[in-house]
Order: sequence, then structure tokens, then C-alpha cells
Amino acid sequence: MARIINIRNAQDLPFWQRPVALLFVMAFAMPVAFATWSALLNNFVIEVAGFTGVEIGWLHTVREIPGFFAIGVIAIIIFMREQILGLVSLLMLGVATAITAYYPSFYGILTVTMLSSIGFHYYETVNQSLQLQWIDKKRAPQVLGWLLAAGSAASLIAYGLLVMTWQTLNLSYEFVYLMAGGFTALVALICFFAYPQFETDEPQIKKMVLRRRYWLYYALQAMAGARRQIFVVFAAFMMVERFGFEVHQVTGLFLINFVANMVFAPLFGRAVASYGEQRVLIFEYVGLVIVFLAYGGIYYFGWGVVLAATLYVIDHMLFALALALKTYFQKIADPGDIAPTAAVAFTINHIAAVFLPALLGYLWIVSPGAVFALAAGMAAVSLGLALLIPRHPSKGYETRLSGLGPVPAE
Repeated sequence: MARIINIRNAQDLPFWQRPVALLFVMAFAMPVAFATWSALLNNFVIEVAGFTGVEIGWLHTVREIPGFFAIGVIAIIIFMREQILGLVSLLMLGVATAITAYYPSFYGILTVTMLSSIGFHYYETVNQSLQLQWIDKKRAPQVLGWLLAAGSAASLIAYGLLVMTWQTLNLSYEFVYLMAGGFTALVALICFFAYPQFETDEPQIKKMVLRRRYWLYYALQAMAGARRQIFVVFAAFMMVERFGFEVHQVTGLFLINFVANMVFAPLFGRAVASYGEQRVLIFEYVGLVIVFLAYGGIYYFGWGVVLAATLYVIDHMLFALALALKTYFQKIADPGDIAPTAAVAFTINHIAAVFLPALLGYLWIVSPGAVFALAAGMAAVSLGLALLIPRHPSKGYETRLSGLGPVPAE
């Protein structure tokens, strides 16, 4: 029978069995499968399946459908604890990644991608909820930064092994996907048996929650989801299609990304704690406007591969600042709203993701620069929304337009 322990009593457990330790283990395990899948994807679909911008657009549209239906988590947690759902989802991601290369046709890749995406998106939804429930508000920015660093470390190890062994050992797509996905699945199984089930004093509402006072958080999530799709789908695809990057070169670029995140993610957490969510998000969105406009310049003005690679690294680092959105919501939310709102927010984040990659795949064929110009416009809209975040957000003072309660000192 499963052990159930209140989060208040978790400090009596060995350090490795505490809730935050479990968050770190999961944060390390998930990227091994997902990052390996991402690193090999563009070369795999181009070399093995003959994808063009149209097919890659459809692939990512299918990949994001489970994110749109992340709201289904609310129904599942009526019957299953969030912690268990998170581990089951992590197991599903690992297994689907492991079998990816055995289905090299267009429809085979779409099917396996759908299965891995269900695991990934349901895991991410639950993981975000557990982070905000299990981590104290005062420590949240720093701990979230360290969790990002742990995920980057896992990706760094996976990519480092790929860079060193892909050509040297003449590895196959089948072997690499099997090893990476198998590792993630094994960790999920170990966590299921090694950790007690944790509960908090604040039971989560098990129905859909939409509150008017969260509107700014919803809007920022919607814009972040649309904007991120352009980066995830087309930035790496550009490196392969336009500049002819091979697997070890794409992986090397990812490697640089995660070294940077390991170093800077804890600093980003400190920055949120010191300067507040608004200033950090403003910095992120201004940076993204510049980066996306520069991406467009690569196509319009023929700028070279060095600039493209540099922009890719900067872009990836700026997205890590999105942890400020999590802490913003943690400060304004009712404790019981965290789980259902995490599911709702993931669905909102993926509204554009369901149709945007496929549509932009057709635009990509005509004008790749226009795709990145559109992303710059989205970042500019996000910047305008970020200006509405208070310096000290709280329940009743969710936006600068809120008229409830005293306004904290700026």
C-alpha cells in the first residue's frame, strides 16, 4: 500500500526522498528523452522520411494537440494523484521516444509523436502544478532556477554523448532513441516505487477554473505559446535546411544552449527574486523582439551561419526567463487553484500551437523571413502585456489595472 505523507512532515524523510528531491529527479529524467528526440528530429525526418517545411509543420501541429487538451488533467486527477499522473506521463514519454525510429514513415512518425506528446504535455502540466504547491513562495524563484539548471545538465550529458559518439561509433537513430527513451522510462518506474505520495494542506479544486482576475496570466500564456512554436519548429529547422547542419552540429549547438542554461538559470531565479517578475519579463520580451527581427535579417540580407547560431543560443536562454510567469501566478493564485489553472494555462498556451505550425509551414516555403517577423510582432505584444504586471503582484493586485486593495510601494 502506498505511503501518503503530508508535505509538512516531509522534512523528517531522508533528503533524497523529499518532495523537492523528487522534482529534481524528474527534472533530470524528462530532458534525456525529450532533448534527444529534439536533437535528432530535424535530421531524422529530412534524411529518413524526406520531410519539407509542410510536413514538419504538420508534425509539430500534431505534437501540440495534446497540449491543447492538457485541460483533461483536471478530469484525471479526480481518480489519480497528481504525483502518480506525472510519473505515468513521464513513463509514456520515455517509451514513445524509445520506439520513435522504428516508424520512419510520415504517418508512423505522427502517431509516435502524438503518444510522446501526450506524455510530455501531461507531465509538464502536472510538474508545474507540483512545483508551485511543493516549493515555498519565498524560495520559488531560486529553486525553479536550479530545476532548470538540472534539466539543462541532463540535456548537456545527452547531447555531449551524442556529439562524441554519433560519428565516432556510427550510431543509428534506432539505438540512440531506444537508449534515451529507455532511461527516462526506467527513472519513472524507480520514482514510482522509491518515493512516498505527498499531499498538501490545500486540496486542489478538481474542476475547470477560469477566473477573471487571472486574465493577464492567461494572455501572457497564449502569446508565449504562439511565439514559442515559431522558435521550436523553425529555428532549428533553419539550421538544417539553410545551412546544412548535420546531427553532430545541431547537437553541438544544443550543447552550447544547455551549458549556458546551467550557468545562467540559477542567476535568472535570483534576478526574479531581486527585480520582480515584470522587469525580468520586459527584459525577455525586448530581447526576443531583437532576436526574431535578426532571424528575419538572415533571409532578407543573407547574414551568415555564425550569427544564426549565436541568435539561436540567445533565443534559448531568453526563454528560460519564463520561470517568472510561474512565480507571478504563484503570487496571485488561490492555493487550491494551482492544479486546475496549470491545466487551463497549458491549454491556453497551446491554442495557437494546434494550427500555427501547419499554417506557417506553407508561409515558410514562400518567405521564411516573414515567419520570424511575425514572431517579433508576438514578442512585442507580450512586452505590452508585461507592462501591466505590478512590481509586487498579489491576490487582489494581479495587474496594474486592479482596483482592489492597497497598492504596494513601487
